[in-house]
This record gives sequence, structure tokens and C-alpha cells, in this order.
Amino acid sequence: MTGSRSVTALLADWSRGDPAARDQLLPLVYLELRRIAARQLRHERPNHTLQPTALVHEAYLRLVDQRQVDFDGRGHFFAVAAQVMRRILVDHARRRAAEKRGDGVPDVALDEARDVAGASRLSVLNLDHALDKLQQLDSGLAQIVELRAFAGLTIEEAAGVLGVSPATAKREWSAARAWLARELGADARP
Repeated sequence: MTGSRSVTALLADWSRGDPAARDQLLPLVYLELRRIAARQLRHERPNHTLQPTALVHEAYLRLVDQRQVDFDGRGHFFAVAAQVMRRILVDHARRRAAEKRGDGVPDVALDEARDVAGASRLSVLNLDHALDKLQQLDSGLAQIVELRAFAGLTIEEAAGVLGVSPATAKREWSAARAWLARELGADARP
């Protein structure tokens, strides 16, 4: 990927209404978006109908279809992209669950490197429900989960997006993991 200044400059131009900047952005962010998509799909069932490329394309179309954009830099863009991908996967899981009357709801890993609740796989719908609940209780904690678990940002990158110190981001990440462990403990599968 070209340096983050180029991405940041294009995002700023796009936010000011320059459609050419939006069009120039995709080649610069595509590989990172694909990495995020692959991370989110890594623990889906092997025959999942969404592949990373399709997830990236659908997410990008949703991002560029917005009437007004205001991305606060590269990290914020990728955080929003990860959130859009999460919504796509949740919508997909809901459709699939409705078709099968709840059987076979896909499982996802919340964060492979940082095991939540001692379980490695969670229903994408249960995780989405828990994150919605956490959002209502503490939006900062929900954001740190999305940034770390879905966008794959480091503590330092997440801190930058949230505008807090790395120490604060680390404390919030720990608190969010503890809350999710309690909330999802019964739903998590070993």
C-alpha cells in the first residue's frame, strides 16, 4: 500500500466532495480491506458463500454509496470498513438463519490472538447482539472491540482512531473483553 499520507489525503479530498479522490482510493486500500475481510471470514464455515473479495467489494460499494463522508484519517476509514463488513456478515447470517430456522448459524472467532471468555468460536449473531448491548452501555468499549477484533488494529492504532492514549485503549480493551466474557460465557463454544 502507498503511504498512509496518500490515503489520508485522498480521504480528506473525498470528504470535501471530490469523487476522483474516492475513485483513486480503492487501489490504495484494497489489500488492507481484503486482509480485514479474510480475517473476518477465517472462521466461517468452509463453504461460506461470501469470499473475501466479494465481502470487500460489497463493503466498498456501501462505503462509496454514502451521501456524506467524513473519515478522520486512514485508521478511521478502516475501522468504518470493518464495521460495514461486520454488518454484511450479520445480515448474511440472519438470512441464512431465517432460511434454516436457526440451524447452522455461522461461528466466528472474536479475536484469535486474544481469546475472549476462554472460547474460540462464537455465533456471529450472538456476538453482534452482545456488541449492540455493549454499545448501549459504553460506546467506547464497543468501538475498541470493533477496532481490535474486526479491523485488526493494534492498541496504538485503535488509540489513534479513538483519540485516546494507548494506555487508555489497553484498559478499555481489557474491560471490553471482561464484559464480553461475562455476556457471552454461556454462548461461547470451546
